[in-house]
Amino acid sequence: MSITRRRFMSITQRCLIGALTGLMLFAGTAAQAADASAKRIMIFGDSNTWGYIPVESGTTTRYPEDVRWPGVLRAALGSGYEVVDEGLSARTTDLPDLTLPHISGAGLDGSAYLPAAIATHLPLDLVVIMLGTNDLKKMFDRSPLRIALGVGKLVDIVAQVKGGVGTSYAPPKVLVLCPPPLGTVAPPERAERFAGGLEKSKALPAYYEAIAKAANAEFLDVGKLTATDGVDGIHLSAAAHKAIGTGVADKVKAILK
Repeated sequence: MSITRRRFMSITQRCLIGALTGLMLFAGTAAQAADASAKRIMIFGDSNTWGYIPVESGTTTRYPEDVRWPGVLRAALGSGYEVVDEGLSARTTDLPDLTLPHISGAGLDGSAYLPAAIATHLPLDLVVIMLGTNDLKKMFDRSPLRIALGVGKLVDIVAQVKGGVGTSYAPPKVLVLCPPPLGTVAPPERAERFAGGLEKSKALPAYYEAIAKAANAEFLDVGKLTATDGVDGIHLSAAAHKAIGTGVADKVKAILK
């Protein structure tokens, strides 16, 4: 190969590399611009946000992403929105659960984990909270008012995070979702764990709405979108997840319009 031809190929390769680099930088800048304009939403919940498939007894698995209600929400919102899932089975509003010691760190206490979760996912435009079902467990001996106050504590935490670590993002808005009332809880062992929970769960919407109003948060009663229809009386069917995801999408669009 002649020196002239090698020089020509070298120049051509440099031009191609330069052009590709420019395209990559442009694409990255465009992606960053698109991300910056998207509305970011974090969903903070328990097993019904995580996607726990109801079974009467024994272990279970998780619904696929497009079946879980946060995934349904993501699809319903479409472009211009980003949805971050923060669901954990057995999570409470602000109670430690010593019956599950292998969940370490912040554990199952939602109030202990929420500040780090918010800081992790900033910037956020909206935090959606759906918790309280696990607070109905008999061992916690909580009234509907006390459960609602636990949710109020979470709303207050969102306002107090103050932009995360080394950043100054504005606090996100908050949407409080009241979980639907319990169904017929089964088997007997689970029914005993949630003894008295059905009556308490039916009383929650009024308390949640009052707490949300007092905290200047938005509110939606999920019990008006679907029932707790899983075979265990605690968790949701795929149809229920779809109803929640589409219903919450309408509410989110109204909040972030």
